[in-house]
Amino acid sequence: MPVRRLPPLRALEAFVRVVRLGSAKAAANELALSPSALSRRVAALEDFTGKRLFTRQHQAMKLTDEGQAFYNVVGPKLEELAEAVESQIDRGQVLRLHLGVPSLFGGQRLFPRLPELRKLHPRLHIDIDTGTHLEARVGDTLDAAVILAKEPDPAFYRVQLDHNKVYGIVSREMANDLGPRPDKDKLSKQTFLIHQDLPDSLDAWKKAIGLPDLEPASVDKFDSGQLVLEAAAQGLGIAIMHDDHFRRSNDGRLARLYDIDVESPYRYWFVCRPKALETRPVRMFHEWLQQAGL
Repeated sequence: MPVRRLPPLRALEAFVRVVRLGSAKAAANELALSPSALSRRVAALEDFTGKRLFTRQHQAMKLTDEGQAFYNVVGPKLEELAEAVESQIDRGQVLRLHLGVPSLFGGQRLFPRLPELRKLHPRLHIDIDTGTHLEARVGDTLDAAVILAKEPDPAFYRVQLDHNKVYGIVSREMANDLGPRPDKDKLSKQTFLIHQDLPDSLDAWKKAIGLPDLEPASVDKFDSGQLVLEAAAQGLGIAIMHDDHFRRSNDGRLARLYDIDVESPYRYWFVCRPKALETRPVRMFHEWLQQAGL
């Protein structure tokens, strides 16, 4: 059987990097090429395929519809080829990802699904860091992170993972004591429990229940979501957390305080440096994270 003629692999690599990084300049830097050399490689691929893959304006390259269709077909196949080659070169070698995650996200959302990731990518192993200041350490001690924030640093590649509402979460006994409607006198005698990464959630909740000037007896701050929920379950105060945190806890000791919708200022985001997407551990995790819908 005759071997079909293949396009130049260097040209394919240049094309894929431009698409994934979203910038010809970034792709040229990654490949240690001049902009003109990168352009020549892409032009060679266009000559080979007979398709116009990009439009070019003022040194910018924008993917055409034909280019997108070509990438959708070729991108996964090129990834399979890379996997096949690596499996022969580094058989058994561990691919390691240094990932930062908030502890509550790790316990409630990530760890229950990790067996799926291990089955899909047996060589991918993850070092989990639940420490503080995760965003600031991405690109240094962390390859990537899941963070809880209003908006990540625009220098990062980021993917929003959810959209949340703020809940007041209390023990069932406290819910009965406080009643079904906001009472300023009762609430002013309570301790509020907040996560240090969600400082504006309490103000959003107070405004939504019609008591923006409410001054509670105390506001206690925690660096662990699990501890915030446990403190609420023990009757130590009113936890101001997300609806997702409440549902996923599956804790029968807890109840939602008041049936009032409050939009959260915060979201979970996946973040990494743009060039990190070219590393296999980050790319594997990123693609799985989107497919898994965590």
